[in-house]
Amino acid sequence: MALETQAKTVVGQFDYSDEDVNKGVVEFLRQMAEGLEKDGTSLAQIPTYVTAVPNGTEKGLYMAVDLGGTNFRVCSIQLNGDTTFRLTYTKVAIPRELMVAKTAEELFAFLAKQIEIFLRTHHGDHFEAHIRRRMTISSPEGFKDENVFRLGFTFSFPVQQLGINKGTLIRWTKGFDIPDAVGKDVCALLQTEIDKLHLPVKVAALVNDTVGTLMARSYSSPGKSGAILGAIFGTGTNGAYVEKLSKLKKPLAGEYDNSTGEMVINTEWGGFDNQLNVLPNTPWDVQLDKATPNPGMQMYEKRVSGMYLGEILRLAVIDLLKNTDATFFKDDNSSSNDWKSTTNIAEHSPIYKQWGIDTSVLSVAAADTTPELSILRQELECNLHVYAPSLEDAQAFKAIAGAIGRRAARLSAVAIAAIVLQTGRLTDPELDGEPIDIGVDGSLVEHYPYFRDMIYEALRAIKGIGEEGAKRIRIGIAKDGSGVGAALIALVAAGMEKSTSTADFISDLRLNAKKNDLTAVPEHSELAAGE
Repeated sequence: MALETQAKTVVGQFDYSDEDVNKGVVEFLRQMAEGLEKDGTSLAQIPTYVTAVPNGTEKGLYMAVDLGGTNFRVCSIQLNGDTTFRLTYTKVAIPRELMVAKTAEELFAFLAKQIEIFLRTHHGDHFEAHIRRRMTISSPEGFKDENVFRLGFTFSFPVQQLGINKGTLIRWTKGFDIPDAVGKDVCALLQTEIDKLHLPVKVAALVNDTVGTLMARSYSSPGKSGAILGAIFGTGTNGAYVEKLSKLKKPLAGEYDNSTGEMVINTEWGGFDNQLNVLPNTPWDVQLDKATPNPGMQMYEKRVSGMYLGEILRLAVIDLLKNTDATFFKDDNSSSNDWKSTTNIAEHSPIYKQWGIDTSVLSVAAADTTPELSILRQELECNLHVYAPSLEDAQAFKAIAGAIGRRAARLSAVAIAAIVLQTGRLTDPELDGEPIDIGVDGSLVEHYPYFRDMIYEALRAIKGIGEEGAKRIRIGIAKDGSGVGAALIALVAAGMEKSTSTADFISDLRLNAKKNDLTAVPEHSELAAGE
């Protein structure tokens, strides 16, 4: 039973106790407060200039694109105004070479081309027709672009947001590394390439996917106070939540509506505790971090997100294979293997390649409850090229994979709990026991078995939440949240854009009228009625 003992030793290193969870929450709250006061902190706490969440009555046809990791999605969304919507989308993989392109233009030209293909396929009438323009006094240009799509751009990387459709890239994550784009306005980069193709599209809003998830959850499941948190647990991980403006101490560069007293904050929590004050740090976490393009950064993400869990598992498996005392994936003879064969690993097995094990393998391992772990063993043979793995091998593999997944779920609970406590919703007497709504998206919460159950298990152990508080926290999937949420913010932006341009134009018109001694200048209400 040497293998079982060795596997338990590995599993033990991924243990993340209730005490660890509570320490994590305290530190998370501390770093949140720090990020609200100044820039350059582990938790960036980026203001989004979005000051309200939807209520489910919004209507219109909008576009959204989503650059969230390894895929690029192009969508059109019909908002029906009754908490429902109709979504049409296509998804393409980002070629690996474009993730590390020499210039930003190469990547953004590819993205614009996908928008063109989508419009040709799904909205040919908009694409082929010339843009109809009619004269109107309320527009500075003297005409309206009636067929121009307003587009919400979901860009799931750290940006310094300077307005609802302006933001400069701070740094790349998730395997992207294009230095040329850093410090540039990503909306302008995309709009430039769209304009080169003469597409009837305007980038109206810059949206982080977590903000989009928050908006989409509020639209489809409106409650007394709306969702408080949108969270992604997929290729990467991040959260955006509704914060009181009174707690936001650092200066804001752009304009915003302060009438609600709130603003959505993009935490960029992937960078939580880069200093490793409280985060667990196994030898395999250290190995993984050193091999990434951004060592010492995104330390929370590297322990939680789907991009990294498979690699942590692979590194732990490799170490166990090197252990001469453990009979992992090797047999002296067929008598020690319940399949009456001997285990072999092919030379070209993904186990021997960096990033070779996909996180989906962890889901397969967690889901297999068959007595002989036959589903997992088939996965090991077919995808990892481990031939004739024994039951003992599969049990060890499952235990290690499960420990990595459980740690990720409990670390996820740290962030969720800290946000819930920060908002004060649990103790707000006006809510009178109302559910505290949280929208989530991503492959881990969708496809990893019992991931949400393990989050709730940890929430119940957290001071200030406990059994009763955990019952009020409602974690719901916001499917296609980034697309729908981006469309909702594009809708808000289009309204702001219209009111701002009209007001500016009328102001100029009145100024010119005074200069020229004109007396009949129409009021705003007359203009609106006469358009």
